[in-house]
Amino acid sequence: MSTTTPANPFVAPVTLTGPHARLEPLSPQHLDGLIDAVQDGHLSRLWYTAIPSPETMAAEIDRRLRLRDAGEWNPFTVFDAQGRIAGMTTYLHIDAQHLRVEIGATWTRASSQRSGLNTQCKRLLLGHAFEQLDCIAVELRTHRLNLQSRRAIERLGAQLDGILRAHQRMPDGSLRDTCVYSITATEWPTVRNHLQWQLDKPRSND
Repeated sequence: MSTTTPANPFVAPVTLTGPHARLEPLSPQHLDGLIDAVQDGHLSRLWYTAIPSPETMAAEIDRRLRLRDAGEWNPFTVFDAQGRIAGMTTYLHIDAQHLRVEIGATWTRASSQRSGLNTQCKRLLLGHAFEQLDCIAVELRTHRLNLQSRRAIERLGAQLDGILRAHQRMPDGSLRDTCVYSITATEWPTVRNHLQWQLDKPRSND
């Protein structure tokens, strides 16, 4: 596994910090914390998403770092406001030529869900994509039947572009219909204000 710092700005190491979350470049040193996080809620048992199990976490870290070194992904470890590892998220399907990226391959420990953490992570990732990387659009994708994820994406202010039917085969052999959402650069100022309002208001749900 390469440790060379990538030249591509889309995969350059960066730490993004907000009041509710901190995103650090994924590292093998985060293995134990990620295993603890994925066991919170037994997330790998969810059939409609592909979340690493404790046994496959080391291989998943290595896979994401190889994709980073190939210039295709930029993976992060998510820390909560108390400094505890809460999960993973990633810039993926990087298109540096056309200035597009997807935010995905995301999972969060059960006890950190329905907090401000997910909204904060998206605020940080979208802000970096539009304000530092000059993206023209950012995509978010999820399984058509992952209703919790779809509601969370829609609360961000993303628009549904369409559904890719029979798009991927899941680990259990079933076919996934993928909902494709996006936020464009012209929409970002309004979405940014909406996300900041969500983070600032008194709240009990994410």
